[in-house]
Amino acid sequence: MVVTAPSGAGKTTIVRHLLATFDELDFSISATTRPKRKKETHAKDYYFISVQEFQKKIKNDDFVEWEEVYDDQFYGTLKSEVKRLRELGKHVIFDIDVQGAISIKKVYQEDVHVVFIKPPSKEVLFNRLKNRKTESTKSLERRINKAIKELEYEDKFDSVLLNDVLEVALKDAEQIVIDFCKIPAEQEKQP
Repeated sequence: MVVTAPSGAGKTTIVRHLLATFDELDFSISATTRPKRKKETHAKDYYFISVQEFQKKIKNDDFVEWEEVYDDQFYGTLKSEVKRLRELGKHVIFDIDVQGAISIKKVYQEDVHVVFIKPPSKEVLFNRLKNRKTESTKSLERRINKAIKELEYEDKFDSVLLNDVLEVALKDAEQIVIDFCKIPAEQEKQP
């Protein structure tokens, strides 16, 4: 299952909730060359690697998909990561950008369900990005410009999930997982 959206739409919040709710799911950790943020952990949030190491992995065909999102800022899904999770018998959940989601869908076709998280409006999305206070002015501007383009892709995916009221979006996301992964509702984790 792929959860995709422009930055700030809430995909990571929704993915974290789904992982806490369903034992059957496990997170595909992406590789990236971008700097680690304060609350992030290597090999948990991302595999933080150098540009040179990333480019070597591209040459070795180690990625299911990869993209240079910004200059020298690469993101990608390692084949070894997907294999590791499948060998554990898990349903793999991806938290990736729109272009990565398109690439994953091309590779796995009907074996993957792509959910696009839609913010209530562009203005709400832009405010969420600004309120994070994790970006420089230039980086924030790049993210906003990219988000504007990514919002045009919502009709390219299997499901569109409106993230206006978080509690409603989380319940809707749970139902998508139950339906696609064929998980009986009673097998959800107990609080």
